[in-house]
Amino acid sequence: MRILFAGSPAIAVPVLKTLADLTARAALGDKDNFVLAGLLTNPDSPRGHSGSPEPTECATAVQKFFTSPVILKPEKLASAARILVTQLKPDILISFAYGKIFGPKFLSLFPLGGINIHPSLLPKYRGPTPIPSAIINRDTETGITIQRLAAKMDTGDILVQEKVPLDGRETTASLSEIMAQKAAVLVPAVLRGIAAGTLQATAQDHNMATYCSLIEKEDGLINWNLSALEIDARIRAFTPWPLSWTTHGDLRLFILKAEPTEDTGGGPGKKPGEVLGKDKDKGILIQTGKGILAVSQLQYQGKKAMEWKAFLNGARNFLGTNLR
Repeated sequence: MRILFAGSPAIAVPVLKTLADLTARAALGDKDNFVLAGLLTNPDSPRGHSGSPEPTECATAVQKFFTSPVILKPEKLASAARILVTQLKPDILISFAYGKIFGPKFLSLFPLGGINIHPSLLPKYRGPTPIPSAIINRDTETGITIQRLAAKMDTGDILVQEKVPLDGRETTASLSEIMAQKAAVLVPAVLRGIAAGTLQATAQDHNMATYCSLIEKEDGLINWNLSALEIDARIRAFTPWPLSWTTHGDLRLFILKAEPTEDTGGGPGKKPGEVLGKDKDKGILIQTGKGILAVSQLQYQGKKAMEWKAFLNGARNFLGTNLR
């Protein structure tokens, strides 16, 4: 079975590594004979302080797995891209966080169709941001779904699902790593089931569908009128991007790590965003719309991240101020 893998960011790299391992085993005569025919990924884009174009994480990773990998980076999945894909003679398409919609002409190139890996328990959180959405909504569990690719995004029949319990301290970075590793484990069994014709798909209940949307950089601005629980969830959801920030005077201040306390508030007259004081074990205490948030790591824009004690040593007038 020849596989075209479509993926771009770091979350897709472990699955790509699994496909590379399967390809190596096929070369040694493994009966599964799963072969990665090529990688379909986004074009190079400006990143880092220099702003120079850099390849996607998947494009960088695949060059470590193969001596001369086939990497396709089309701007659009138009006729020129379809010609290149046809030349690879793929049997199936596997997509994980690729970033583009596959049209019917493109999907028709794959005799065994296409499958998509989505880090939620579909039909919940269809769309581009299921991991931060589960954190923001303080869900007690989420999961990963491998589904058939369909004309409409994330609506395809479900092949495999696995639940993932949440303890309420996950960040998007840490939960993405969990999802990435689980996907890498699930994919070989799905491929074997498709090859044998034994894997049955289950239609989604479209009436139960919920959706999530793209996160913008501006979403990181902290609304101190929210509760400590809500702000904490958003800080974790926006790690590593776009990060949660507030304003201290004329300076942008990133709140990198925090945790809600059991305190209900700082007393009468205390306003959301007011820096109340410090707790020797928990950090800097900030009033919210409901409850107190204990901040343990902060960073002024353009400066290095600091633990709260070191931060206060350099910002001696911080306590008692109002963040906005």
